[in-house]
Amino acid sequence: MAYDILDLFDSGRMVTVCAPMVRYSKLPFRSLVRRYECNLCFTPMILAESFIKSPSARNIEFSTNSGDKPLIVQFAANNAYEFAMAAEMVAVSSNGVDLNCGCPQRWAMKEGYGADLLYKPDLLRDIVLQVRNRISLPYTVSVKIRILDDIRKSVDLCQMLESTGISFITIHSRTPEQRSQPISMDALRLIRDSVRIPLIANGDVKNLEDAVKLYEETGCEGVMAARGILANPALFAGHPTTPLDCVKQWVEIALDYEVPFQAFHHHLQFMMEKILRKKERVFFSSLKTIESILTFLAEHCDLHFSKNEGNLRNMVKECESVNLKELPLTMTQKKSNPVNNCEEFMEDLCISFQ
Repeated sequence: MAYDILDLFDSGRMVTVCAPMVRYSKLPFRSLVRRYECNLCFTPMILAESFIKSPSARNIEFSTNSGDKPLIVQFAANNAYEFAMAAEMVAVSSNGVDLNCGCPQRWAMKEGYGADLLYKPDLLRDIVLQVRNRISLPYTVSVKIRILDDIRKSVDLCQMLESTGISFITIHSRTPEQRSQPISMDALRLIRDSVRIPLIANGDVKNLEDAVKLYEETGCEGVMAARGILANPALFAGHPTTPLDCVKQWVEIALDYEVPFQAFHHHLQFMMEKILRKKERVFFSSLKTIESILTFLAEHCDLHFSKNEGNLRNMVKECESVNLKELPLTMTQKKSNPVNNCEEFMEDLCISFQ
């Protein structure tokens, strides 16, 4: 029997959600956060056009397994055909599909993706209807949006989406122009009072207390974390910072999945930002090999691992063999080159978390 995500929203408890984060909310990281009270996970945003046309794009951008449930696959699309085709391709291996209407990056909006759809309600309605009419419940169809300057237009947009039979809406309560400004709680409350379908609130969730406050003060059924859960995968379990046991589990998962070195290293930088002193963080960010990272963790955190030499070699080999120029067009390629400093990199990626 298919898993019904809507059952989560009917539980009467706060639904905890891992956001669609560029590069990072992939299967290994989802496997980690599910161990720490995260109820629902999204994939990173995937360009529907590349996904339906390129087998290599599908292999690179989407992977899952039997334990990776419930799972929402998020696509960027600017037409109904591509979104519907992509949705049908992942329907067997996921529990729902989501349309990105929140990405504010210039390249995305110029090409009609992400937040650009907020200003094209007729097109948005057609895109959602096509998928909802082609894929039946309990498979969910949802949309992730940002709010507009005129909040009444956001209310009208959400009511229009509700009329299409959409399953739920995720709302990042900032406008496409806003970056680090506080989210609008009033906008969330107003939209919550204006529609009957479940809502997920997104924005400024850095710890469990933030999540509970957002849940209680807005009445939304779910709360989504992005940068907060990247920095602390155990956020929803109530840990104020990443526990060392979580760091250990990430290393074991990464070795098991043969995560490419850069992703492996960046995740650890995020997780250990509040654990290490500044001098240690600087040194840790300079490490270039998996072996040096394992040695550092043993010496500074008393974390020890049984090294699988085969997996270590494969991780290094995969990292060295990836040529971004040869990959299909994805959001990863649209980003500027990442910087080494964790804090700067987090700021650079803020805009990518919709």
